[in-house]
Amino acid sequence: MRFPKAEPKIVSLIHEIIAGLEAHPDLFPNPPVSAEDLRKQFNTYLKSADTANQKQAEAKHAVEEKNHDLDAAVESGKMILRYAETTTHSDDAALNYLGWGAHREPSRLKSPGQTRHLEAPRQGDGWIALDWKQPDEGGKAAAYKIQRREGDSETWLDAGMAMDTEVTLTNQPRGARLEFRVVAVNKAGEGEPSNGVLATL
Repeated sequence: MRFPKAEPKIVSLIHEIIAGLEAHPDLFPNPPVSAEDLRKQFNTYLKSADTANQKQAEAKHAVEEKNHDLDAAVESGKMILRYAETTTHSDDAALNYLGWGAHREPSRLKSPGQTRHLEAPRQGDGWIALDWKQPDEGGKAAAYKIQRREGDSETWLDAGMAMDTEVTLTNQPRGARLEFRVVAVNKAGEGEPSNGVLATL
């Protein structure tokens, strides 16, 4: 979670921090700012907020004073939450008493799954058209690597790249028994190769 920037959300969170500290001293025995001191800072902010609301003629000065007081409470709140994360080893259940939660790691991109249903609907002298279906699992494919091998060779060679689910390969070996396959790729890695298709061009 991130500390809120909107004033109403800050007010709500500080209320929860104070309540959580007072209700659970066993979990947060030595906060860097006590609940009592935070409450005093918060009450000072509330008075400043009332002043800002009541004295519109002096609004600019009052708002600056209010923001200064709120900044002090924000800094104290952040200190307490950092302390709480360390003390509880970022335990969500404990941090929830303060209206907080553990930081979340951004979800990592997964490599694609297996490319599906490779077919060769058309072919000619030294060329072949291939089409396939995108993987139905894993991360999203950014591109497709087309590979081929000759005869009984176990070595697959890169024959081309495609951004879509079809490609026409030209200048392919003539008269040889070829097998083609397609591999989906993205920044996380490569997926499982598709089924193979055989052709003699």
